[in-house]
Amino acid sequence: MLSLNDYIFNLKDNPIIKKDLSFFKKNGFLIKKNLFSKSEILKYVQDYDKIISQLKEKSKNINASWKSPLTKDVEPENSKVFHTHHVQSYSSTMLSMIQNKKLLDVFELLIGPDIILHHSKLFLKPPKVGAAFPLHQDWSYFPTKNNSMIAAVVHLSESTENMGCFRIIPASNKHGRLEKSDGHSYNSKIHDKYTLESAMPIIAKKGDVLFFDALSIHGSLPNVSNKPRKTILIQVYSGKDEVFSENNHTNIQLVLRGFNYQATRESVDNI
Repeated sequence: MLSLNDYIFNLKDNPIIKKDLSFFKKNGFLIKKNLFSKSEILKYVQDYDKIISQLKEKSKNINASWKSPLTKDVEPENSKVFHTHHVQSYSSTMLSMIQNKKLLDVFELLIGPDIILHHSKLFLKPPKVGAAFPLHQDWSYFPTKNNSMIAAVVHLSESTENMGCFRIIPASNKHGRLEKSDGHSYNSKIHDKYTLESAMPIIAKKGDVLFFDALSIHGSLPNVSNKPRKTILIQVYSGKDEVFSENNHTNIQLVLRGFNYQATRESVDNI
């Protein structure tokens, strides 16, 4: 069985090349190291911490723990994950991270030249009580006609198994769209075959970026360490793809590169 090291690409030693695309299509994810400079990461972390402080001061409820019946046996009853959408609405530095050329170059390799921001999310798993996330597929929340939706997870702290790191089932994107795969209910095609414990842990360092397909089965165990786990998730799709109209999830439709061929007066008025 392959180890995590077999899936890691170091940007300094291995620039963005076409084999990354075939790897992503085969395995449903890609890991890039050294995508951002140390000075960039320092600025991102500083503003991440400012956002967390502001959320704690001004927001009524920032705990987005799922409290799923699928994870009740692996996480404490008082589990927490601090969360907000749209980090670019808090900070120009966060907007610059989302617009970073090296990040967009990887996105372009994976989904093409027309890159649309669907949303961004901040996640903080606090020490000892950081919540678990059950195995699920993201497509359930924001399906598109051509399945171009992917995400990048930017690690702004280290992320170890004890810290509740991201876990993924390699090549699970090959299952396609599984019904009732949102992680809030039991699905025999997922939960009879896979467990969080058996999923591949993405052990990451500060600055590492994980790219994954919305069809990939993933989740995470709780943070039982003494350290917070800090990540930003950036969800994008192709400007040539169509987000289904019955999808109620926020869709910012910010064009990061290229053109949005599905935009209409009505759709942008609803942002």
